[in-house]
Amino acid sequence: MTAPSPDAEAALETAALALFAELGWETTDAYHEVHGAGPEATLGREHRGQVVLVPRLRMALERLNPALPAEPLDLGLEELTRDRSAMTPVHANRELYRLLKDGVKVATRSPEGEERVETVYVIDWETPANNDFFLAQQVWITGEVYTRRADLVGFVNGLPLLFGELKAHHRRVEDAFYKNLADYKDAIPHLFWYNGFILLSNGSDARLGTITAGWEHFSRWQKINDEGEEGVISLETLVRGVCAPARFLDIVENYTLFHETQGGMNKIVAKNHQVLGVENALQAVQQIRENQGKLGVFWHTQGSGKSFAMIFFSRKILRKLGGNWTFVVVTDRVDLDDQIYKNFARCGVVTEPEERCRAQSGEHLKQMLDREDHRYVFTLIQKFGTRGGARYPKLSDRDDVIVITDEAHRSQYDVLAMNMRHALPNAAFLAFTGTPLIAGEEKTRQVFGDYVSVYNFRQSVEDRATVPLYYENRIPELELTNRDLNADMERLLEEAELDDAQEERLAREFARQYHLITRDDRLERIAADIVGHFVNRGFLGKAMVVSIDKLTTVRMYRKVQAHWQRTLDELKARLATVPEEERQALAARVAFMAGTDMAVVISQEQGEAAKFAAHGLDILPHRRRLVNEALDEKFKDPADPLRIAFVCAMWRTGFDAPACSTLYLDRPMRNHMLMQTIARANRVFGEKVNGLIVDYVGIFRELQRALAIYGSGAGGGIREGDSPVADKEALVERLQEALAEAEGFCAARGVDLGPILQSEGFERIALMDDAVERIIVNDALQTRYLDLAGDVDRLFCAILPDTRAGEFAPQRRVFVVLATKIRTLAPPVDISGVM
Repeated sequence: MTAPSPDAEAALETAALALFAELGWETTDAYHEVHGAGPEATLGREHRGQVVLVPRLRMALERLNPALPAEPLDLGLEELTRDRSAMTPVHANRELYRLLKDGVKVATRSPEGEERVETVYVIDWETPANNDFFLAQQVWITGEVYTRRADLVGFVNGLPLLFGELKAHHRRVEDAFYKNLADYKDAIPHLFWYNGFILLSNGSDARLGTITAGWEHFSRWQKINDEGEEGVISLETLVRGVCAPARFLDIVENYTLFHETQGGMNKIVAKNHQVLGVENALQAVQQIRENQGKLGVFWHTQGSGKSFAMIFFSRKILRKLGGNWTFVVVTDRVDLDDQIYKNFARCGVVTEPEERCRAQSGEHLKQMLDREDHRYVFTLIQKFGTRGGARYPKLSDRDDVIVITDEAHRSQYDVLAMNMRHALPNAAFLAFTGTPLIAGEEKTRQVFGDYVSVYNFRQSVEDRATVPLYYENRIPELELTNRDLNADMERLLEEAELDDAQEERLAREFARQYHLITRDDRLERIAADIVGHFVNRGFLGKAMVVSIDKLTTVRMYRKVQAHWQRTLDELKARLATVPEEERQALAARVAFMAGTDMAVVISQEQGEAAKFAAHGLDILPHRRRLVNEALDEKFKDPADPLRIAFVCAMWRTGFDAPACSTLYLDRPMRNHMLMQTIARANRVFGEKVNGLIVDYVGIFRELQRALAIYGSGAGGGIREGDSPVADKEALVERLQEALAEAEGFCAARGVDLGPILQSEGFERIALMDDAVERIIVNDALQTRYLDLAGDVDRLFCAILPDTRAGEFAPQRRVFVVLATKIRTLAPPVDISGVM
């Protein structure tokens, strides 16, 4: 047989099989599979429709359950292999996952006729060597109608827990997702009922994901053993990091979640940084006596999956360390407490109703810890407050309590964290945070210790766990100066939610500054700018408008609504007069505006109706919506028309809405609150290239000051010049670089953009056709061009509605049209050989 070209996909498969064999997997090539159960059989399947290797499964069940007779083993095997086509693939996957993890419960009868329930174990999670790891390449699988050939299928005890799709190294990994995996999930869905995770790679780039993950959530695996490793992106790193037998079982058992959302169920597998971070925290738990319960500070940048890391951490302790652990999850705001409870509940980790596991008072917390049996308790830090600085009473002497705090360095933790120590003297404490510690937060270290895991904003963007953030000041003349805002006002505003007294103090003691921010003509100009900016962006993600207080939030909503309707009326009037070639785009904009919903999201207070009425505002319609509608779920749902939320405090921290791409900031902020607020726009979502922060108060002076405080000396690997957000000018520079790179690529192929840009009619068509012929010489060049053109298009859309976009539009149009022509020439994905 002729050896494959070293650059071919087959060569990568051969290398992958050798690596799996080195790690302890038995391997085979199943292209010419011999069916049946005899000694000549390749996999032991009777036909291509089978995805479970029944002989291997039967042997594993017998080996792992030596005390059980044949009947329960037969029933267990029957339950594992029964048809689940009536279920959605993800629900079938969750059902089978639970059977793999906890065993199959089967009812049998004893010789005396007594009914009893036996547990048939499917995998030995404690001793990987007791399991059968088998990897096959080129596996033919037949579904209800179609037959497909999988590059790699990894079987554990005969069950197909791993699926791998490989591409030649000059092909895009995205092709494996969009052109192959999507088709396989439709054509042979029963293969994915059992799947633990999916591996996609072209050798140099490799991604890990699940059966429900979109392409943007297939993540790279760069480090194997330690956060301090330099990190290498490659198939070898990914395979060594997750497919060595012990690691493979650990990922499947302890780093897999099923998360219920309004849009359906998602299967989640931990990312590289989450696994490394949680393992560090687990090591701290195992050294709990040496570190005196100071488990450390777990700093993972906002948007990188910190809340899921909490769940992975607590779940693995309960499953692997034994004991009667209780986790007390502490936040500092009611809406955050609600969000974090819901996240645990939607992952199936917490099954108790809210009233049973959310502490209503200090006494209730004491009852839950000492007189009741709970795995999880949720409470507010304010429950640890006392009058006049009195010492907080002891709640429990238990030494198997772990206190998990969210954003433990906010100002009130300095006061109340020590009270937690007094209340739970033998508990261990772990602080999760999305922003680093800064100078002056020594009390945080006193309670929690130093960093146990760090995943900073630079690493997060480089790994594409979050998107980069850019900011712009669109109305510089409205920006406030340093003289306008003094330190006392900044400290007051740092509180996440101003209570009635604080709002009154703000208006009274800082009357001049408050008037500068809230004067009517200023808000009017900002509202008009928000409307013009929002509807003319390239990527039409959702947005938040952040104002200084509740009254101003409602005022801004009213002003934006008025400008919105005025703009919509003007666009509708233009529809009848614009040229035909412009009408379709204008009609789409009109439809977008007409279908957009907006909402005010502010907390409730006593006497609010009279307070707002005194300022000519009606709060009741907004309050009704907040009470009667799940506005948080609507805003999180990309398909829901609720596209703009007006807030002053709520949703600024701990709120995850990946479709949100723009923040309009008109509230002074600093330090952690500023860092957390801007992170609302950094979530990965679809074609979103970046998040944009529109700054109306000159807030980014504060960011630079905060970063100077963080510095590398504060730990966390922050280097000079690191920042979670950059001036939008840097985004324009990225576009210019992408245009130059694409133009250089074309020039090297003999394609000169100058004549194309200046041509029209038949001449332009001929030049375009010639350019296409020069680009599609081979697959590698074609793929490279499409990548470059895609970068240009995405970055161009990202800078809109910047007025400078016009100067780049002609070049961008040429690159996009060429890409479109190339795609029309490309044959459809070749699956003829696998049918």
